Amino acid sequence: MPPTLPPSAFRRQPETAAAAAWFAGVAGQAILASEADSLRQAAQERPGQAGLWLCPSGMGEGEVDLPLLRLRAAARGFEGDVRCGLPLPLGSESCAVVVVQHLADISSDPAALLDECARVLVAGGRLWLLALNPLSPYRLRWRGQGPRVAEPVTWRRRLRAVGLVPDAVSLGLGPTWKIAPEPALQDGAGVRAAFLLRAEKRRSPLTPMRAPSAARWEPGIPAA
Repeated sequence: MPPTLPPSAFRRQPETAAAAAWFAGVAGQAILASEADSLRQAAQERPGQAGLWLCPSGMGEGEVDLPLLRLRAAARGFEGDVRCGLPLPLGSESCAVVVVQHLADISSDPAALLDECARVLVAGGRLWLLALNPLSPYRLRWRGQGPRVAEPVTWRRRLRAVGLVPDAVSLGLGPTWKIAPEPALQDGAGVRAAFLLRAEKRRSPLTPMRAPSAARWEPGIPAA
């Protein structure tokens, strides 16, 4: 049984439970299955070094086995290899890679989440952000189900705000409308259901980043 850490400031709301249920359903699973190859690539980027993987509670068990510390969204923070909340129980600059798989889509304070991810990254490490694409026709399948989404330009601004340097081009993946895995990557999000945006931590900040505020898994109305 994983160790239990102090309760977090996360709260589980009915809408968030619906979002978790959506990722566990067939439409959400098609996106998660599409991302399996990208997850493996992220895990292999810095072999032998510690890494962190944050994923939805609906992530299929046993489908992807990665040598990363895995934390899933839970009723109060995270569960998985450990039970915790924010701030994460990890030392600063302790992870060479951090994967944020759709957790930013269902967080009411994605800035706090990204800020904490930036803190645990080593200089030269990379964050892999997988997010839903509000411009995809597939958005009709999650509309009203909980996820809160934004375009790549918004995520780049948020990543820069926590001291990371995002790639200039995002990579689209996942289905467009049909519920079926589509792992092939394309330049730009286009109308694919999800996109991958990577960001590098170039150097340690000269001044401490702001302390992460209490974050809650409270989704809002998806962007059109």
